[in-house]
Amino acid sequence: MQLRIPGPTPIPEEILQTMTRQMINHRGPQFAEMIHKATDILKAMFQTKGDVFLLTCSGTGGMEAAIVNTLSPGDKVLVVANGFFGERFADIAELFGAQVERLRFEWGRAVDPQEVRRALSQDTGIKAVLVTHNETSTGVTSDLEAISAVVREYQKLLIVDAISGLGSIDLPTDEWGCDVVITASQKGWMAPPGLAMVSVSERAWQAQAQAKMPKYYWDFAKAKSFLEKGQTPWTPAVSTVYALDAALELFQREGLKNIVARHARVGAKARDGIKSLGLSLFPDDSCVSNTITAVKVPEGLDSKKLLKILREEYSTVLAGGQQRLDGKIFRIGHLGYVSEEDIDAVMEALKAALPQAGFSG
Repeated sequence: MQLRIPGPTPIPEEILQTMTRQMINHRGPQFAEMIHKATDILKAMFQTKGDVFLLTCSGTGGMEAAIVNTLSPGDKVLVVANGFFGERFADIAELFGAQVERLRFEWGRAVDPQEVRRALSQDTGIKAVLVTHNETSTGVTSDLEAISAVVREYQKLLIVDAISGLGSIDLPTDEWGCDVVITASQKGWMAPPGLAMVSVSERAWQAQAQAKMPKYYWDFAKAKSFLEKGQTPWTPAVSTVYALDAALELFQREGLKNIVARHARVGAKARDGIKSLGLSLFPDDSCVSNTITAVKVPEGLDSKKLLKILREEYSTVLAGGQQRLDGKIFRIGHLGYVSEEDIDAVMEALKAALPQAGFSG
């Protein structure tokens, strides 16, 4: 089976096997050793000297945690949205009482840092900027380095959804001045769903000390206090921590630079393969993602039929479009446990299935 969706992603057999281990005491020394080791490796992957925490939740839980630990009801926030998950970030902030200004960009386009500058210059009361680095719904990677430079110029908090990018696409957290960065185990980390990983800067801690949004389960202060003892505040997803711990050993062995380079090669191969089949990419070539390739559905192609044929006849699972892009794009996930040979297999399946679904080329 070629599972090539943006998450959950395939897991190497050796990592799956670690999940068959018996449970351990999550308040005992064995777990403490494991979580400390995982946290140290994660700091290297986040490229940060700040705090990094494991939260038992999905990536969306990590997004909520980032918001409630840094903001208070009534705070003005600028949410930069160029896809489904940017809008989700804004929805969460609004639900907890923030005054949200949505700086929207066309889906399939990158965020324009100059528009971020314009928005910040027009409202000096904005406290934080929320941005999605790698928009899973559209296959777009925005220029976070340029965006972060603008945010730092205006001395605002920068909260980054890096759920489908970090660990696959370069994101030097400290160098770019990102205050909270969120990712999740089921994306590029070769582990099952169940964990969000978040980094917290010193500026974010200062904001956390003043934040008044309600929180209990998501309290970063509790997470920090318990991590000092080698624990989490609440019962963690122990089996998923086993898997992440094993995956991080593979990450360490391959090296972050090599991982980023591999994803660049795989992404380029996917895009070239799509074009060779006579299809077009959904995003502009200047902002394509190395973890997700979004493909326009041409006239005459029944995308739902295509996905069904791929799944049932060619053991290849791809993703459709979300929300307004339903039926208009399909997406190939190539993050985490993926090679160029996997992309070759996907392209062979597409080549055979496309005519069956109405594509004449």
